[in-house]
Amino acid sequence: MILLQTQGGSSMWIWMIAILVIMWILMLRPQRKKEKEERKFREGLKKGDRVVFSGGIYGKVHEVGEHTVEVEVSNGTVLTVEKNMIQPAPEAKSEEVKK
Repeated sequence: MILLQTQGGSSMWIWMIAILVIMWILMLRPQRKKEKEERKFREGLKKGDRVVFSGGIYGKVHEVGEHTVEVEVSNGTVLTVEKNMIQPAPEAKSEEVKK
């Protein structure tokens, strides 16, 4: 009887480890890939790029600083925004897919 209980316990640990590995593959890897792509986008920002703020405001990059970006949201209206709050505009994403 003791032998059977010991085998069941080790089997449980194998399943727990397998579940953690599957979770890592299905959840964490894609998230890290997305973060890497976003970081690459923010580092490659240049004047004239169309962007959208995390709040949904669209604009065009006016000037790029080290940690901030000046974005023109309408004629003559320029906002200074932290780089982390900027995403590529949806139409820019669709143009990349077409290429």
